[in-house]
Amino acid sequence: MSEDLNKKVENENENEGEELDNILVLNDEEGNEVEFEFLDLIEYEGEEYVVLLPVDEEETEEPGEVVILKLEDTESEEEESYVSVEDENVLNKVFEKFKEKFEDEFNFVD
Repeated sequence: MSEDLNKKVENENENEGEELDNILVLNDEEGNEVEFEFLDLIEYEGEEYVVLLPVDEEETEEPGEVVILKLEDTESEEEESYVSVEDENVLNKVFEKFKEKFEDEFNFVD
């Protein structure tokens, strides 16, 4: 995964063995299924971005790193498409909004 897509966060309320809700299964570049916990949907400049936490910590370079993807509509109303965000400035702005919203729920590490 691209390092610029990842931001670091630690969940203070993390409970080992607890069944997680809001799990998304996405395919990586090689077609492998990867599970993510959906943390939030952030709106920025008229676009929507999802903030995801990999369920399998081995999928990221650092434990607690989140992935931010842009939400795109598809022809089907039942499906959504997620695309990588290349603009690091946009990634940082979206992550800042996420941090402000969840400052009491997560321990953010710089």
